[in-house]
Amino acid sequence: MENIIVQKYGGTSVGNVERIFNVAKRIIKTKESGSDVIVVVSAMGDTTDELIEKAKQVTLNPSSRELDMLVSTGEQISISLLSMAINSLGHKAISLTGPQCGVLTTGKHKNARIKEINTQRLKSELSKGNIIIVAGFQGINEKNDITTLGRGGSDTSAVAIASSIGAKKCEIYTDVDGVYTTDPRLVSTANKIDKISYDEMLELASLGAGVLHPRAVELARKYNMPLIVRSSLNDNPGTEIAEVNSMEKAIVSGVALDKDIAKVSVIEVPDKPGIAFKVFSALASNGIFFDMIIQNVTRNSVNDITFTVKGDELNEALDVTRKVAEEIGAKEVLYDRSVVKVSIVGTGIAGSADIASSFFQTLYDLGINIGMISTSEIKISCIIEEGKGVEALNALHSKFGLDKVSGKNKAV
Repeated sequence: MENIIVQKYGGTSVGNVERIFNVAKRIIKTKESGSDVIVVVSAMGDTTDELIEKAKQVTLNPSSRELDMLVSTGEQISISLLSMAINSLGHKAISLTGPQCGVLTTGKHKNARIKEINTQRLKSELSKGNIIIVAGFQGINEKNDITTLGRGGSDTSAVAIASSIGAKKCEIYTDVDGVYTTDPRLVSTANKIDKISYDEMLELASLGAGVLHPRAVELARKYNMPLIVRSSLNDNPGTEIAEVNSMEKAIVSGVALDKDIAKVSVIEVPDKPGIAFKVFSALASNGIFFDMIIQNVTRNSVNDITFTVKGDELNEALDVTRKVAEEIGAKEVLYDRSVVKVSIVGTGIAGSADIASSFFQTLYDLGINIGMISTSEIKISCIIEEGKGVEALNALHSKFGLDKVSGKNKAV
C-alpha cells in the first residue's frame, strides 16, 4: 500500500448529480493509473448552511452536540451518492463516515481536533480493491459522540488521513485552478501560483485565503505531506505546496483579505500583573481563537486591551470577555464588526524596510486609517474599515507587482 493517493473534493465539486459523476470519473482515472485511492468529500453545495438554518428554525441556541449530529449528515449524503456513482461505472467503492474510518477526535463539539486515526479499516478496504469514499469534517470522541472539525474541516480530514496511512500525496480539488496571488473574485488581475511553501500557504490560509484550511496546511507541514490544489472541473496542473526553500520568486507572494473578523476592546483594565492572562486564558479555555493583540499605554493605572476574533465567534467571545471584565474591574467591553484584515505574505518581509514602507504608503495614499498592525517574518497585517477592504486589496496587489508576475495563469 505504498502507492496511495488521497483526494479531497469540496462541496461545489459534488454540488449536483452531474458533478458527482464528473468526480467519479476523475477518481476512476486515478485508480486505473495504478494508485489506490481514498477520497474525502464535503457536503453538497450549501447543505451545511441549510442544515444550520433548519436548526435555527427549531431553536436559536441548539446544543453543540446535537448540531454536530445534524450537520454531519451532509457529508453522508455526498459519500453515499459518490460511492453509488463509482459502482454504477463498474468500479468497486465503499463509503465510510469519519467514525467508521477511525477518526478519533478531542471532545469539543463544532471545532474538534483530530487526536489519531486508526487506519485498520482503511487498509482492509484498500486490500479488497475498494476505492474508499470518506466523509470529511467529522470524527468521534471518547464518548462515542460524533464531532465536527469546524468549517473547512474536510481539508484537515484529508491531510490527516494521507499522513496517517502514508500516502504519497494529497490532492485538494476545488472550483478554482489553484492558489492565487489574491482572491480572483475580488481582483481580476490575480495570478495562479505554481509552487508555494508551507509557511507562506499557512499564512495566506490563516489570513483569509479560503482555498485551504489553516489546520490542513499545519498538518501537511508537520508530516511533510505534499499538497496539490487543483480544479475538479479541468485538468490544469494546479498549485503545489511543499517545502521549497530555494525557489526564485518575488518577495511578496500573495495578498489576502479576511472579512470574517471582529474587534473586541476591554476598556480601562487595571494595570497589574496577570490581567492579560485572565482575559486570554478564559478565551482559550472556551476554544475561542484570538489574534492581533494590542495593549495601550498605561494611563492613571489603567489601560485598554484590544484583540480580534473570528466573526462567527464574536458573540461567544463577548460573553466570556464580559465575565472576565467584571471580575477584574474593567470599565466595559466594546466591539466592532465593521472591520477587515488586509495582509501581504512572502519571504523576506521582516528584513525589508522598503516592503513595509510600500505597504503603509499604499494605505495612506488611499486615505485608509489603520486600526491595528501585526507582523511576522513573512507577513504584515492591518485592521482597516470594512468598506475599504477590496480597494486596499487591489491596490496592494498592484503595488507589489503581483498582477505582472510572468509565467503565471491570469484569473478569468
